[in-house]
Amino acid sequence: MYIPPAFRDDDLPSLFATMRAARLADLVTATGEGLVVTPLPLFLVAEEGPYGTLHGHLARANPQWKTPVLGQALAMFRGPDAYVSPSWYPSKQEHGRVVPTWNYVAVHAYGPVEFYEDADRLLDVVTRLTALHEGERAAALEGKAAAPWAVSDAPAEFVRAQLRGIVGLRLPIARIEGKRKMSQNRDAADRAGVAAGLGASARESDRAVAALIRG
Repeated sequence: MYIPPAFRDDDLPSLFATMRAARLADLVTATGEGLVVTPLPLFLVAEEGPYGTLHGHLARANPQWKTPVLGQALAMFRGPDAYVSPSWYPSKQEHGRVVPTWNYVAVHAYGPVEFYEDADRLLDVVTRLTALHEGERAAALEGKAAAPWAVSDAPAEFVRAQLRGIVGLRLPIARIEGKRKMSQNRDAADRAGVAAGLGASARESDRAVAALIRG
């Protein structure tokens, strides 16, 4: 990923926060047949290795897990993003030498990917993944949602059958890159203009970017 110095994010807790907030990642592997990409919910275990380890699963019918991987795999996470209009820059009125751009947050995690079929490991990963997102759902609805669903709520024989349809993955992160492009290359007045413009948007993602610029 191309990262100018002004936009580089090397703070591991910040990178982990972006990864956890993203909820869905793109798993990319290079193969002899070309690139293969699958969108997947992954969860991070921060204390597992120097940069943490990602866990998840994919459909057994997905050929990505059977296709030999060349080098490391890549998990791509995206944070808030927004179009930035030149009309928000006070400098536009001064000299007009401004152009549109895009603000965004991205994290790329690289490492050797392991695919596995072990039923006990699969049960553990789907249980943890379900607990994570069911907990987030309940928290987001502030107690107004139905009780969180658990894998153990389903019949054990049914769960075992479902596990036969998936393959687990484990990706220990060997290298991690973060980019937080939030108008850092503009002066304070232009940044304030962008934050105000995005903050007035009806788009939730625009307002999320505005908050990051103000922060």
